[in-house]
Amino acid sequence: MTSDTQQKAIVVYGASSEHIDPAYKEAAYELGRLIALSDIAVVCGGGRAGLMKAAIEGAVDAGGCAIGVLPQFMVDRQWQHPRLTRMVATPDMHSRKSAMAGMSMAAIACPGGCGTFEELLEMITWRQLGLYHGPVVILNTAGYYDPLIEMLDRSIEQGFRRGDHRQLWHVADTPAMALELALTADDNPVIPQQNL
Repeated sequence: MTSDTQQKAIVVYGASSEHIDPAYKEAAYELGRLIALSDIAVVCGGGRAGLMKAAIEGAVDAGGCAIGVLPQFMVDRQWQHPRLTRMVATPDMHSRKSAMAGMSMAAIACPGGCGTFEELLEMITWRQLGLYHGPVVILNTAGYYDPLIEMLDRSIEQGFRRGDHRQLWHVADTPAMALELALTADDNPVIPQQNL
C-alpha cells in the first residue's frame, strides 16, 4: 500500500468524539506536535472534532503539515478541520483508508471507537498479508487499549493466530514512545504467508 515516492508522513487514527477525557486529547495533540517537530506530516481523517482535531492542531501549531483525507460526503457536510494544510477528497470510506495508508510510512492508533478499531485492525491485517510494511503502533493512553491488546493476545493463545503475529503491532504508553516506535521499529517482520 505504500510507494517509494510518497512524502514522509505518519497516519494517525483516533476518535472524532468530543465527549472524552481531556487526557486523550492532550496525548493526541502532543503526538501531532512531536510528529511535526520531527519534520514529518500528519495524515489523518481530517475531522474537526475529537482526537483528529487535537492531532491536527498539535501538528499545525508546531509549524508542521496536517493532511486530512475525507470521503466526499464528509466534505459536502463540511466536517473537515479548517486548519488542515491540505485536504484530499476520496469517493468513499474504503478509498479513504487506502489513501491514508498509501501516504504513510507508519501508522499510530490513538484511542477511539469502532471506526478507529476498524482502521487499526485493518492495518494489522494488511501487515500480516504483506500489503503494508510500515510499523503499526497502538498508543495506549491511560490503558485504553488494554482489553483489545488482551484480545489480540488471546487470539494467539487460542490458536487463531501464530505467535510471530505479535510482531505485527507495537504498544506505546506515551506519544513520545509511539513516535519512537513508528520511526525505529522493524517495519518488515518476516511473517510467512502460509497458514495465515
